[in-house]
Amino acid sequence: MKISTKGRYALRLMTDLAAHADEGYIPLKDISERQEISKKYLEQIIAILNKPDIIRANRGAQGGYKLAKAPSQYTVGDILRLTEGSLAPVECAEQNPVDCPRSTDCPTLPVWQHLSKIINDYLDSVTLQDILDDQQARYTDNYVI
Repeated sequence: MKISTKGRYALRLMTDLAAHADEGYIPLKDISERQEISKKYLEQIIAILNKPDIIRANRGAQGGYKLAKAPSQYTVGDILRLTEGSLAPVECAEQNPVDCPRSTDCPTLPVWQHLSKIINDYLDSVTLQDILDDQQARYTDNYVI
């Protein structure tokens, strides 16, 4: 499994909104500059994320985007599933029941199902707040004498 640029940039966009949540609505231009991602590409990503329970939008001079919920309520798994679809490493691992004529005799199916569970469990355990906290800890622990 490989996460696409769209998924990685969506996570960066959401993390940027979380980091600047106290500033109100954030223009895409500002996110584009901070994250070094083209505004045009961010517009494509924001179209996917622009759902009432994910992001709030405001048009006009004070326009921009902000999170609809607290950063602790967004998991990396949720964000990646919006942009990537399934996070399963192989197609049969996302099916329940498995729609494959070999599923009952397939010796590798449990491997793929277990890997899929590990991936999803991990990504669902990490929130935007966790990312912010980790970043803050890295900057706080970085002393130069």
